[in-house]
Amino acid sequence: MWDERLWTLLRRNLQPTLTYWSVFFSFGLCIAFLGPTILDLRCQTQSTLQEITWVFFSQQFCLLLGSSIGGVFKKTLFCALSALFTSTLLISMVFAIIPLCHNVLLLAVAMAVAGLAMGVIDTIANIQLVKIYQKDSAVFLQALHFFIGFGALVSPLIADPFLSDTNCVVGNGTENSTEIMHHLRNALAGTPLHNLSHYHLPVEGEVVTQVSYAFWIMALINLPVPIAVFALMYRERLVPCLAGGSPPLLERDELAMETQGEDVMAVTTKDPDSGEHGDLFSCCHSETLRGAPLSFFGIHLLGGMVLFMTDGIVGAYSGFVYTYAVAPPMDLPHKTAGYLASVFWASITVGRLVSIPLSYRFPPVRLLLLNLAGVIITVLLLLIFYASSVFLFVGTCLLGLFLSSIFPSMLAFTEDILDYQGCATTVLVTSAGLGEMVLQVLVGSIIHSEGSYSFLLCGMIIGCLGFSLFFGLLFFHRMHRIHLGSGSPSKTAKVEEPQSEDSLK
Repeated sequence: MWDERLWTLLRRNLQPTLTYWSVFFSFGLCIAFLGPTILDLRCQTQSTLQEITWVFFSQQFCLLLGSSIGGVFKKTLFCALSALFTSTLLISMVFAIIPLCHNVLLLAVAMAVAGLAMGVIDTIANIQLVKIYQKDSAVFLQALHFFIGFGALVSPLIADPFLSDTNCVVGNGTENSTEIMHHLRNALAGTPLHNLSHYHLPVEGEVVTQVSYAFWIMALINLPVPIAVFALMYRERLVPCLAGGSPPLLERDELAMETQGEDVMAVTTKDPDSGEHGDLFSCCHSETLRGAPLSFFGIHLLGGMVLFMTDGIVGAYSGFVYTYAVAPPMDLPHKTAGYLASVFWASITVGRLVSIPLSYRFPPVRLLLLNLAGVIITVLLLLIFYASSVFLFVGTCLLGLFLSSIFPSMLAFTEDILDYQGCATTVLVTSAGLGEMVLQVLVGSIIHSEGSYSFLLCGMIIGCLGFSLFFGLLFFHRMHRIHLGSGSPSKTAKVEEPQSEDSLK
């Protein structure tokens, strides 16, 4: 399937590639466990439903913060790997500490630390993989994001045997209804923005939960990830007490890749301002931006806005598809509707796996056009067949498949346009996280005020906005190519790249 050149690149960078993939497995493991376990954590902390939902906010907010500052660690390989090692180790520590958090505030702090680590992982792993493979990064980015889905599938499976089927705080007169608990768990699985004020669960009484074992198992499963990062640091001679000797092997590989057939990269690396962006804020204040054309800003802005919309759909759909399914006119049983979120995430994982060979055969822009159009068509069909429970499951599968590869394809596309400077990755990762958080709030508010049918209408509007913004991105891409072709003084070191031109055909 692959040509010999790609196999050579993979063999040359096998250890760092596998390490970054394992780091994203850690990311996926951490992002999916909170929803299924939230009711048992409520019992553990003996808090109300309203209090425990703040744990979601602390994780999401700090994930966004970590994504925005993560790029600051990319300037050297030592900084990048040190940040990854610290972040993955923190995730294992948080898993181990969560069973000891018997206060909701302590739990929120632990989840905030985990969210910060996840944000740093998200930005750095993407940047480092793009940095290694550059024009060939699309294939490897698809594989990278497959491991998020894989980790997100494993995490609930580990937790499920240890979840309480009845109310895990047993007080006087407590009604331990299994059906109510399953309904609450499914409602909280994706987002805390449900109206749960009419549910009054006891906070005083005997706590009967075994969820601690799930977290300790996940801590052990995640432990090999920081060990793998440390092994990569040792191989690259970046461990301070073992430093010295010849230059790191990975840096020599990267230098060979940059100089082979790409003389322009050797020129740009001499420019002290090129490609040395840090976090999101230093990207916005870099000296490089002074001579940048309008198209440079437009590509960052519109690329980020497309992911703001599409990742917003992912967050809103996974969070509220259960609420939509149990409400009229669908009226699915709670247990049946509870499978929808799992089906959605499973289809995203399968879609990313399928996209690995597709990204080798087709340029990212074609995959983006196909996926964005597929999202709109799928939501339109869901609106047409709004009363069909069968098509709800079919449409959920299709929507997950079309949404699955948008992020890695957009990342490869924009970094290719902007000559792999790394700042685009920070902007895109932050925009995607912001969209997932903000649009969940917006869609949840609309559903509660206008009814469940508005859920699909919101998805259609957001999808159409994302598709329109993508055509704006293509326009700025063409403008940027024209600017580079004019040989302006600010960009004389860059040349027009054949792959970018092919991607517009």
